[in-house]
Amino acid sequence: MICRKVKANLADLLLDAGSVSSEVRDHLKDCAACRTELASLQATMKLMDDWQAPEPSPYFGSRMSALLREEQRAEPAGFFERIKVRVLYGSNMHLRPVATGALVLLLIVGGGTYAGLMTSSHSTSSVRVSAVVEDLNSLDENAQMLQQLNALDDENQGENSALPDNL
Repeated sequence: MICRKVKANLADLLLDAGSVSSEVRDHLKDCAACRTELASLQATMKLMDDWQAPEPSPYFGSRMSALLREEQRAEPAGFFERIKVRVLYGSNMHLRPVATGALVLLLIVGGGTYAGLMTSSHSTSSVRVSAVVEDLNSLDENAQMLQQLNALDDENQGENSALPDNL
């Protein structure tokens, strides 16, 4: 028999020796490791039987009641702590579904935004303009701007020549 199966039955052997099969008993006669494990469990059970729980202090109940009253009267630390206490432990249980619904709505909106569901990608053109075409467009816009600035300069030159020199 396998030691693992025997070790699973050691507790049964300690508590009710009649409920254990003869194969387990035969294995214990042959296997020193399993006998050692059984002896260790028997020693532990003997110690547990001899152990006595200490008696609590006579003032334990009154001290515990006083501490509980203090904790119940104490205000939570901050705003979020008060909200958490009201939602989790408060008498107004109707806030839990509201808080849950708000959290679900926040997750849906945030997740939808993150996934790109809220943006309209169909309005942008799918045709990509090459870098060369963008550079030519930029140069063309610059040339138009330079022509407009030259025209303004020419107008200012004409106005300045019409003014008298003594000003």
